[in-house]
Amino acid sequence: MRGVKLDCESGAFVAEYEKIVRTADGLVESGRISEAAVERIVAGLKELKEALGFDRAAVRAVTTEAMRRASNREEVLQSIEEESGVRFEIIDAEEEARLTLLAVQRRLERLGEPADSFVLADMGGGSTELIFRFPSATFSRSFELGIVTLSQEAGSWERVPEVLERKISPLREYVTDLYARVGRPARFVATAGTPTTVAAMKLGMNYANYDGSRINGTVLRKAELRKALERLLAMSPDERRIAVGVGRDDLIAAGILIFEALYDLLGFDECSVIDDGLREGVALALCEG
Repeated sequence: MRGVKLDCESGAFVAEYEKIVRTADGLVESGRISEAAVERIVAGLKELKEALGFDRAAVRAVTTEAMRRASNREEVLQSIEEESGVRFEIIDAEEEARLTLLAVQRRLERLGEPADSFVLADMGGGSTELIFRFPSATFSRSFELGIVTLSQEAGSWERVPEVLERKISPLREYVTDLYARVGRPARFVATAGTPTTVAAMKLGMNYANYDGSRINGTVLRKAELRKALERLLAMSPDERRIAVGVGRDDLIAAGILIFEALYDLLGFDECSVIDDGLREGVALALCEG
């Protein structure tokens, strides 16, 4: 769960919040959002309200792939609203891509980096979005390849590569066809938890002292992902939780393998990491009306 508060007049993000709630936990097996996940979401929302302050602020809360896939989504959203007072809107993959792209483009522009030709990868718990931005057109698609769902479908770390190879086939077909029709974009950009976690490790940060402003624009070469994975696997469980955060420590290996596979799939050896994503895009769009 991620939230941000934007001052529309100054354009500055003045507060932010993040907590791992694992909305997609158990979704592969049951097709439902679990009661435990709902409890974590409600608890996170109460903390978020304290961190951001909802008084006199316009609020928009959105949810994505895990809720789109859940058979009990309506009762879950009603329960969350009754417990927290927050009504979530399930947005489709196209709106998710639009808002994420908006945030990333704005950040690239602020960094003084080219923002007219790139492919953006956004890896979430239940899905991976690929967004191709060209000077004259944008193409996007959401795929049912998420960090939480991959981990749970594999069942063990050893089976993750096997399941990943099967799950990534639709992405490979889509990219091959798009490149044949349109060509390859100039840059590879990534957002969401796995890329930002690996970038933080490269910069010597852990979960407690994470600073998104330092992450923006960090370049990761493919070889650095394997080194980060080896470091994490060599850590004790407690050390991993310090490095990447409680609730993420058992998922980060799957996330890194997905990220690594995208380098090969998209045909790049390096990637620029951007901390801004869907939450910033929601806030920017809300300010712009």
